[in-house]
Amino acid sequence: MKIGILGGGQLGRMLIQEALKYDDQFYTLDPASDAPCHTISNFTQGNFNDYETVLNFGKDKDVVTIEIEHVNADALAELENQGIKVVPNSNIIKTIQQKILQKEFYKAHDIPSPEFEVMDGSSDEIKMPLPFVQKMNTGGYDGKGVQVIRTAEDMKNLWIQDSVIEKLVDIDKELSVIVARNENGETKTFPVTEMVADPKLNLLDFNVCPVYLTEEIENQILAITEKFLAAVNSPGLFAIELFLDKEGKIWVNETAPRLHNSGHQSQEGNANSQFEQMYRVVKNLPLADTDAIIYSGMLNLVGAEGFSGKVVYEGMEDVLRLPETYVHLYGKTETKPGRKMGHINVLADSREELMEKLVKVKAMVRVIAE
Repeated sequence: MKIGILGGGQLGRMLIQEALKYDDQFYTLDPASDAPCHTISNFTQGNFNDYETVLNFGKDKDVVTIEIEHVNADALAELENQGIKVVPNSNIIKTIQQKILQKEFYKAHDIPSPEFEVMDGSSDEIKMPLPFVQKMNTGGYDGKGVQVIRTAEDMKNLWIQDSVIEKLVDIDKELSVIVARNENGETKTFPVTEMVADPKLNLLDFNVCPVYLTEEIENQILAITEKFLAAVNSPGLFAIELFLDKEGKIWVNETAPRLHNSGHQSQEGNANSQFEQMYRVVKNLPLADTDAIIYSGMLNLVGAEGFSGKVVYEGMEDVLRLPETYVHLYGKTETKPGRKMGHINVLADSREELMEKLVKVKAMVRVIAE
């Protein structure tokens, strides 16, 4: 099959790396000439937000998928009209890429998500009491386009543009669950992972799996995944980010209609990875076993503060000497502060051992520049 991917970043790269063991041709579209996929696919430099560019890219493919949701969904809808398979479908991409539509989707399908109101760009009038979270309607990712407004003083930082104003949840844990559905309606769910964020960068710091949860909390998550998969009405792989509040209630934060940073530890920690699963979804094959086979965790390799330029991974040789430690670099030659450059997966026999290993590895390696 000729499989087209909108976006040529690290998620597409790892999907292609996993799928190279099969017999397909991969095509990628990305605006950056040195995108991570440019050396391992049939690469086209172009804007995946441009209608005609996406249409021309997809018209001769058997299937088109995404590794970033900020793409031209109208062009994908036209490709569907022309008989090209799009996974996930253009309708759910359009819904999820706009935070307002995404929140209304949860409300319409009785999926628990924090109370919200819609703010348009014409007024700063807000009924939601402080503190609250503001999320830009479009374009946000990796913590960008999201801010917490805690005090009256913070109100001066309010973005006067289309956005969601959301009640601030008293968070106990941030969790993620990755679900998959193929065209035949078969579904699979990966074990829940816990996300531990870097408070400064608002980026994922550690990802840990499995997570100890009570049966009552597990049942809440199961109900959410079942409602979501029934409502979404599309094949695809979806990462549902969740909040567990201090009172034991689960809320949906947001959903990504694609591969996700919170599933990277599945590369070595699960019977099959999220990348294997995504390939099977795209091809409409039987879905893969998702069981966790051991405690696994992931830490991001992020560009250090004060360093921009040709990347150097300080301490990497020491990391490579460690057992049950797996390095995944993204093929990005230039680093800058906060840029995701790779990740490291670690395996262990217990959560305590896993956390010790992750902290140790994080202290050993630094992403700097020449």
